[in-house]
Amino acid sequence: MIIEIFYKGFIIGTLVSAPMGPVGLLIIQRTLNKDRWHGFFSGIGAAFSDLFYASITCMGMGIVVSFIENNSSILEIGGSILIFIYGVYTFRTNPVKNLHQGGVKSRTYSQDALSAFFLTLSNPLILFIYIAMFAQFNFIVTNNTDYSMLIGLLSIFLGALTWWFLVTFFVNKLRTVINMRGLWIMNRIFGVIIMIMALSVLLSGLF
Repeated sequence: MIIEIFYKGFIIGTLVSAPMGPVGLLIIQRTLNKDRWHGFFSGIGAAFSDLFYASITCMGMGIVVSFIENNSSILEIGGSILIFIYGVYTFRTNPVKNLHQGGVKSRTYSQDALSAFFLTLSNPLILFIYIAMFAQFNFIVTNNTDYSMLIGLLSIFLGALTWWFLVTFFVNKLRTVINMRGLWIMNRIFGVIIMIMALSVLLSGLF
């Protein structure tokens, strides 16, 4: 049970973080303009913001958990459609438009983390993504204890943190060859993966 909660939460944390939105581009920009650790500490800030929204989702989902269980098929289908739209949006978004080089100010790691935290926090629509992900992965169940919910939230945080650790690692290693088109292609790949995942759950829910 705990292992299942952990790996589901880890996957959710990774999938929510993966698309290259403004926060992802900010982290890549800081990695390229400064160094890997400035980018990674920005990722830590983003992961804490994800943890905040995941916690709110957990509390909100707990209130309506019986409704979710009684309408699991409908919610699976609805959640899949929402995640598919999220994938389409990711596929169509050109992350290069959000990347502004400008002057690079000297910041501490804590300042990097704090600014990324508030930038991620400024997008409350992420709540709907978490609700859809929770429903799709059946992440909330009635017999959840405080301990298992804590494990679930921790796994979401670790999923996001692992993603940003890997992103900053590879961006730093490939800084001499990475280009704007590469970012655009990467965003499209993420969009396709999310759409495929949503379609597979949608089809299983329908048939």
